[in-house]
Amino acid sequence: MSPEVELVGAFTNEESLLGCVERLRQARARFRVYSPIPMPHVNAAIYQRPSFVRWWVLLGGITGAVSAFVLTIGTSLEWNLVAGGKPIASLPPYIIIAFEMMVLFGGISAVLGWILLSNLPTFEPLSGYRSRFTADEFGVVVRCAEDETPRLESMLREAGAQDISREAA
Repeated sequence: MSPEVELVGAFTNEESLLGCVERLRQARARFRVYSPIPMPHVNAAIYQRPSFVRWWVLLGGITGAVSAFVLTIGTSLEWNLVAGGKPIASLPPYIIIAFEMMVLFGGISAVLGWILLSNLPTFEPLSGYRSRFTADEFGVVVRCAEDETPRLESMLREAGAQDISREAA
């Protein structure tokens, strides 16, 4: 197995970067993009599938609602108070508590899912980062095997990369 190499390409405009991202996605290459400005078109091209954070929120919401019903019904059955012949565990008053716990657990799980799935925290800059990528240029870092380097380097040049450097991964 050949060693891995990182190709770092610098782009001056967003259109050429978007074309490069499309080509890299078609080639199934592993890459990272650095940008001085938010770019919704490039984000849409990179992240074509929905985030898994929504499943964390769903699981947290269901857990919150179930735990609220268990808590309220269990408390009523443990310390029952018969008032006016009403049932000891009646669901309508507990729906409000279940809704509140569903929102609380869903919100907490959304934050936890976002932190865990985005690999936060990152204490040092990722490899291939250049300070000019946050000033006036766009950057693409492609991680590939040594034997794929010429093909991906020519792909970066055809897409309009101004400067391409090679680093050991």
